[in-house]
Amino acid sequence: MFETVVVGADASETAAEAVRQAIELVKLTGGQLHIVSAYRPQHLSAPGTDDPGVATGDVAESVLADHASRARAAGLSAQTHARSGAAAEAICEVAEEISADLIVVGNKGMAGVRRVLGSVPNSVAHRAPCSVLIAQTT
Repeated sequence: MFETVVVGADASETAAEAVRQAIELVKLTGGQLHIVSAYRPQHLSAPGTDDPGVATGDVAESVLADHASRARAAGLSAQTHARSGAAAEAICEVAEEISADLIVVGNKGMAGVRRVLGSVPNSVAHRAPCSVLIAQTT
Protein backbone atom coordinates (compact mmCIF):
# COMPACT_ATOMS: atom_id res chain seq x y z
CA MET A 1 0.00 0.00 0.00
CA PHE A 2 2.69 2.51 1.01
CA GLU A 3 5.50 1.52 -1.31
CA THR A 4 7.26 4.87 -1.59
CA VAL A 5 7.64 6.68 1.72
CA VAL A 6 9.17 10.12 2.25
CA VAL A 7 10.23 11.22 5.72
CA GLY A 8 11.32 14.72 6.69
CA ALA A 9 14.33 14.89 8.99
CA ASP A 10 16.74 17.24 10.67
CA ALA A 11 19.21 16.72 13.51
CA SER A 12 16.57 16.73 16.28
CA GLU A 13 15.55 13.78 18.43
CA THR A 14 11.96 14.16 17.26
CA ALA A 15 13.09 13.81 13.63
CA ALA A 16 15.09 10.71 14.57
CA GLU A 17 11.86 9.23 15.97
CA ALA A 18 9.94 10.07 12.78
CA VAL A 19 12.68 8.37 10.74
CA ARG A 20 12.56 5.33 13.05
CA GLN A 21 8.81 5.04 12.55
CA ALA A 22 9.17 5.45 8.77
CA ILE A 23 11.82 2.71 8.73
CA GLU A 24 9.51 0.35 10.61
CA LEU A 25 6.66 1.10 8.21
CA VAL A 26 8.83 0.51 5.13
CA LYS A 27 10.09 -2.76 6.61
CA LEU A 28 6.46 -3.90 6.87
CA THR A 29 5.54 -2.90 3.33
CA GLY A 30 8.80 -3.75 1.58
CA GLY A 31 8.82 -0.31 0.02
CA GLN A 32 11.35 2.41 -0.65
CA LEU A 33 12.45 5.02 1.87
CA HIS A 34 13.38 8.58 0.92
CA ILE A 35 14.75 10.90 3.61
CA VAL A 36 14.54 14.66 3.05
CA SER A 37 16.42 17.37 4.91
CA ALA A 38 15.94 21.05 4.10
CA TYR A 39 18.38 23.84 4.84
CA ARG A 40 18.73 27.57 4.41
CA PRO A 41 21.87 28.32 2.38
CA GLN A 42 24.50 29.80 4.69
CA HIS A 43 28.17 29.46 5.38
CA LEU A 44 28.94 28.84 9.05
CA SER A 45 32.38 29.73 10.41
CA ALA A 46 33.95 31.02 13.58
CA PRO A 47 34.42 34.80 13.47
CA GLY A 48 37.99 36.08 13.48
CA THR A 49 39.54 32.82 12.25
CA ASP A 50 40.90 31.53 8.98
CA ASP A 51 38.67 28.47 9.35
CA PRO A 52 36.70 28.06 6.11
CA GLY A 53 33.77 26.77 8.17
CA VAL A 54 31.02 24.60 6.79
CA ALA A 55 28.11 25.22 4.45
CA THR A 56 24.61 24.43 5.76
CA GLY A 57 24.15 22.09 2.80
CA ASP A 58 27.06 20.05 4.16
CA VAL A 59 25.33 19.90 7.53
CA ALA A 60 22.15 18.61 5.85
CA GLU A 61 24.17 15.96 4.00
CA SER A 62 25.71 14.85 7.30
CA VAL A 63 22.28 14.61 8.94
CA LEU A 64 21.02 12.57 5.99
CA ALA A 65 24.03 10.24 6.12
CA ASP A 66 23.31 9.58 9.80
CA HIS A 67 19.64 8.77 9.17
CA ALA A 68 20.51 6.62 6.13
CA SER A 69 22.95 4.62 8.27
CA ARG A 70 20.11 3.92 10.71
CA ALA A 71 18.03 2.62 7.81
CA ARG A 72 20.91 0.39 6.67
CA ALA A 73 21.27 -0.95 10.21
CA ALA A 74 17.58 -1.92 10.01
CA GLY A 75 18.16 -3.73 6.71
CA LEU A 76 16.92 -1.02 4.34
CA SER A 77 18.54 1.24 1.82
CA ALA A 78 17.39 4.84 1.78
CA GLN A 79 17.68 7.53 -0.82
CA THR A 80 18.54 10.92 0.61
CA HIS A 81 17.57 14.39 -0.59
CA ALA A 82 19.15 17.61 0.71
CA ARG A 83 17.10 20.59 -0.43
CA SER A 84 17.59 24.31 -0.05
CA GLY A 85 14.51 26.10 1.25
CA ALA A 86 11.64 25.63 3.64
CA ALA A 87 11.23 22.15 5.11
CA ALA A 88 7.55 21.60 4.26
CA GLU A 89 8.09 22.76 0.70
CA ALA A 90 11.15 20.53 0.25
CA ILE A 91 9.36 17.47 1.63
CA CYS A 92 6.32 17.97 -0.59
CA GLU A 93 8.45 18.64 -3.68
CA VAL A 94 10.37 15.40 -3.24
CA ALA A 95 7.14 13.50 -2.58
CA GLU A 96 5.66 14.85 -5.80
CA GLU A 97 8.82 14.21 -7.86
CA ILE A 98 9.02 10.55 -6.84
CA SER A 99 5.25 9.92 -6.74
CA ALA A 100 5.33 9.04 -3.05
CA ASP A 101 2.46 7.15 -1.46
CA LEU A 102 3.08 8.52 2.04
CA ILE A 103 4.91 11.32 3.83
CA VAL A 104 5.95 10.82 7.46
CA VAL A 105 6.68 13.85 9.63
CA GLY A 106 7.02 14.26 13.38
CA ASN A 107 4.45 16.19 15.36
CA LYS A 108 6.92 18.80 16.67
CA GLY A 109 5.28 22.21 16.47
CA MET A 110 1.71 20.92 16.47
CA ALA A 111 0.84 22.62 19.76
CA GLY A 112 1.00 26.12 21.17
CA VAL A 113 2.06 29.21 19.26
CA ARG A 114 3.81 27.28 16.48
CA ARG A 115 0.54 25.61 15.57
CA VAL A 116 -1.09 29.00 15.07
CA LEU A 117 1.89 30.53 13.25
CA GLY A 118 2.54 27.44 11.16
CA SER A 119 4.54 24.29 11.62
CA VAL A 120 6.18 21.82 9.29
CA PRO A 121 3.64 19.03 9.97
CA ASN A 122 0.72 21.41 9.51
CA SER A 123 2.13 22.82 6.27
CA VAL A 124 2.92 19.36 4.91
CA ALA A 125 -0.58 18.13 5.75
CA HIS A 126 -2.08 20.99 3.73
CA ARG A 127 0.31 20.79 0.74
CA ALA A 128 1.06 17.09 0.38
CA PRO A 129 0.46 15.31 -2.92
CA CYS A 130 -0.20 12.05 -1.04
CA SER A 131 -1.23 10.67 2.35
CA VAL A 132 0.51 12.06 5.44
CA LEU A 133 1.35 10.34 8.72
CA ILE A 134 2.07 12.77 11.55
CA ALA A 135 4.01 10.59 13.93
CA GLN A 136 3.89 11.08 17.70
CA THR A 137 7.49 12.11 18.42
CA THR A 138 7.29 14.52 21.35
